[in-house]
Amino acid sequence: MNLAAHTAHAELPDITDITRYCRTEDIEPFLQMMSAAVKSDYNSISDWMYKKEQLVASIAHAEGLQLKTIHESLNQIEMERFLLIPSVNELHSSCTGYRDLLSSRVMDNVIAEMAAAGLGRPPVPFALISMGSDGREEQTLITDQDNLIVYDDDGGEAADHYFIEFSIRLVDGLEEAGFMRCTGDIMPTNQTWRGSFSQWRKRLLSIVRYEVEDIGKNVMNLIVLSDARYVAGNQELATELVEMIRSMERDYFQVLWGMAKAATEMKLALGFMKRIWTEGSGEHKGEFNVKLLAWAPLVMNVRILAINQGIPATSTLERILRLEAEGSFSASFSAELIEAYHVLTKQRILIQIKALKGIQNDSHYLNPYLLSATEIEQIRHAMLKVEDLQKIIHANFHIV
Repeated sequence: MNLAAHTAHAELPDITDITRYCRTEDIEPFLQMMSAAVKSDYNSISDWMYKKEQLVASIAHAEGLQLKTIHESLNQIEMERFLLIPSVNELHSSCTGYRDLLSSRVMDNVIAEMAAAGLGRPPVPFALISMGSDGREEQTLITDQDNLIVYDDDGGEAADHYFIEFSIRLVDGLEEAGFMRCTGDIMPTNQTWRGSFSQWRKRLLSIVRYEVEDIGKNVMNLIVLSDARYVAGNQELATELVEMIRSMERDYFQVLWGMAKAATEMKLALGFMKRIWTEGSGEHKGEFNVKLLAWAPLVMNVRILAINQGIPATSTLERILRLEAEGSFSASFSAELIEAYHVLTKQRILIQIKALKGIQNDSHYLNPYLLSATEIEQIRHAMLKVEDLQKIIHANFHIV
């Protein structure tokens, strides 16, 4: 039985029997201490909410490094709030919300700068679309750029040239605002992640029809596109592109089967007797990469089933709930997957906090033996649920 369940089943003494557990003269000081603690926490939460509202409102008028200062202040608030109230959902919602506003503001500033420089305004409607954790609305304390640009077909070569310069300025502006550049180059400065709607259609068809040279890399790009979500610009255009991506993934089953095979083969940090596996030597001896060997396999496998079932949601938790609603998961398995997601994501966020505070250098590696026995078992149980999920996909897609 986990700690929460144990607490729920524990019987508390009747209030009239409290003197069995402490002296009468200790009761009032204890209650005063509890009251002071609750009041302090309440004041902290109220203060954070007020500061956040002020900072978010200031985004609409900020430029350049002002946006980075706002971004860092908002991140600091979320870090402090998470340490007090470790709500994964609340942190996801808050970080995603204000980063959407920051991205939109950077985009507006770039449009104004280009117009002022004599380069004109956007010649056709366009949209900024996010992917990765931002696309799934699962932003945490450390973020990078995972974006694409799509624009209308009516602009011709003039639009192509405009959005090359626009993309360069946008990526620079986002970096200045505190969004790290993507190490995998998933940014519109890379022509793979920029194009007109027709160019995107041609690009996607070449992937699903296996007409490209590096099919492995291109299928990985398609997996990334599976989490595409509108951020700013023309929403109708963004919706058309996202729907086209989903449709192609479903219509070309061989590609989806390849994605499913890759998902079921993702390794988990489970070793002998299903105990937590850690590295035996090197810089991370006694640790494991909680992102690659626990969290990512969960997100990836849920994504595959959601695509196969035609579920439009990008959030991992929303995908799980919709998969339960349409019958792919039982209510109990759905609840276990949601719990697994919360357990693993909480550990990822705590690692990020350690990295941001300079306590450790890496933001992905976890030493499970620094945790309580209960936390270790929660992590192990979470990975066992991911393993069960992999088995479901393995059977559903007839992978041998």
